[in-house]
Amino acid sequence: MGCSNMKNAMIAFLAPLPSILFYLSFINNSTHPSLIIISTWHPLLLVNLIFFFNVNLLFWLIAQIQSSHWMIDPYWTVIPVMLVHYYSSHPLSNYDSWRSRIVIILTWLWSIRLFHNYFRREKWQWGAREDWRFTDMSQQYGKQWWWASFFSIYLSHQFLLIGLSLPMYVIHSVNQPLNIWDLVAAVACLSGIVIAYFADTQLYNFVMSRDHIEEGDDDKGTKILESGLWYYSRHPNYFGEQLWWWGLVVFAWNLGHGWAFIGALGNTMCLGYVTKLVEQRMLKQEKRAEAYKMYQNTTSVWIPCFKFKFNSSASSDLELKIKNA
Repeated sequence: MGCSNMKNAMIAFLAPLPSILFYLSFINNSTHPSLIIISTWHPLLLVNLIFFFNVNLLFWLIAQIQSSHWMIDPYWTVIPVMLVHYYSSHPLSNYDSWRSRIVIILTWLWSIRLFHNYFRREKWQWGAREDWRFTDMSQQYGKQWWWASFFSIYLSHQFLLIGLSLPMYVIHSVNQPLNIWDLVAAVACLSGIVIAYFADTQLYNFVMSRDHIEEGDDDKGTKILESGLWYYSRHPNYFGEQLWWWGLVVFAWNLGHGWAFIGALGNTMCLGYVTKLVEQRMLKQEKRAEAYKMYQNTTSVWIPCFKFKFNSSASSDLELKIKNA
């Protein structure tokens, strides 16, 4: 396990080097004849080309060799940081320095929070497993998965990550002084980061405590997390994540570029589908299905709010069954 962990860590650190070295050369030698034309390219064109060749093609090839698409998950937490610095350092950038600093700091905070949660959940292992959704899709596609994965995982991640980073591009292409809406956006972004952190920490602690229950205990696997932020929402971590991305949209909207919401909208739609998959998975667990059904009927999906009663003649019988489980 240790050797595999070290090997995957080295692969993860070396994989983005082509993009990093190219861009550093581009920034430091933008007057070189071979780079003058590139320096006039639109920032979104260049970033999409870099993403396609370094992430889509290279990560996909590595996945074919390793038979695992694990690497895109940790890089979901890193790529937005790289993008915000790319937009801020591009020769065609033009922006308010204070707004840029605020967004860069917030992006680093978001990334550190998500990076920590990912590796805490994976027990600090690199590439120990791939996302369960990718595994499910591989079973659905069968022998066609080797090529379908390029479109289902990598090309779709390009659309999502570049789309989600559009507000970062807008922030570094419009030079206007700060105003009250920047404060609103910053508060929304920071609130999203904090909410997601506490929600993920509560979930992690719950899973750890549940896993330590003795195998012979009848209660093992029967309980669901219904305290803390999870008392008010079935997916408070997803709510926090959405608040972060839509907070960035407010920055762009304030600068007169409301069209930059398309990435956040697409991500919200995808997360809605993921929410459906997660809840279907929960309901397939026989020991927890009844408790989770009641949880669904009394608790908001995303937006935190107080518990609500559902009208069902069987509600009292269901509560009694769960209490006696």
